[in-house]
Amino acid sequence: MKTSHLLELLLLGAIWGASFMLMKATVPSFGVFALVELRASLAALFLLPVVYFTKQFADLTANWAKLLFVGAVNTAIPFCLFSYTSVHLDAGLTAILNATAPMFGAIIAFFYLQDRIGLHGVIGIFLGFLGVVVISQDNQSTTPVTLIPVLSALVATCCYGIAACYMKKHLSGVKPFAIAAGSQVFAALLLMPLAVYTWPSVSPDLTTWGAALILAVLCTGVAYIMYFDLIAKVGASQAMTVGYLVPVFGIFWGMVVLGETLSAYAITGGSMIILGVMITTGIVRRRRKIPSL
Repeated sequence: MKTSHLLELLLLGAIWGASFMLMKATVPSFGVFALVELRASLAALFLLPVVYFTKQFADLTANWAKLLFVGAVNTAIPFCLFSYTSVHLDAGLTAILNATAPMFGAIIAFFYLQDRIGLHGVIGIFLGFLGVVVISQDNQSTTPVTLIPVLSALVATCCYGIAACYMKKHLSGVKPFAIAAGSQVFAALLLMPLAVYTWPSVSPDLTTWGAALILAVLCTGVAYIMYFDLIAKVGASQAMTVGYLVPVFGIFWGMVVLGETLSAYAITGGSMIILGVMITTGIVRRRRKIPSL
């Protein structure tokens, strides 16, 4: 990987890692549904011109029904769940839990796509979820860990796994920006009634509005463009390694900006999750071939 590509990968990891800090800062003022509606709507407005100028609009309209499902499962539901989780857990811990998505993806692909996991995959999944159990015992962090926010984050990452498998099976030939923009458009449409009903009676201050705009435009719209640009330059497998950088930067932003600290539980459990994901996705393999299940 060229130095320029590596720097772009690091920048993308930093941007996506910052989203957990920004959610924690904005959800209390906007509420879950209003914030996600704002995030999806602005990201859609940012991405739609890209779809138009790259001549991918036909792909969006032709696959609207499938993109409606993706908008619900890959954006609306997980964004809401992570927004809820961010209120109750430290931003760094939320970022760590976000890293479990590839493990759910592997499990769902085993049943839905008949993909093989292999013994190394089973070990990685077990280790990762053991790390979640360790984190759930944490009572030393800045924000005490409770079960429901942890489960909320896990349901969100399970949704990501479902969406990834669905897109692989049903949208593999669809242009990437059409998928990215379509998911935001339909998520915004689905959440609009809830957002209108729960819109805050008191307008958030300018600082909170600024954070929400950064979350929507930079952490969603720009980040999608960077991600697909990296896929085009270095391939999907290398671009996906950004997933290992997101929790690192999520922890970094939480500590530097929000003054969070990591407990021994968070460090131990987080390390187990990251290692488990690396084993599951094949980054770490034993030298000898392990038979598949």
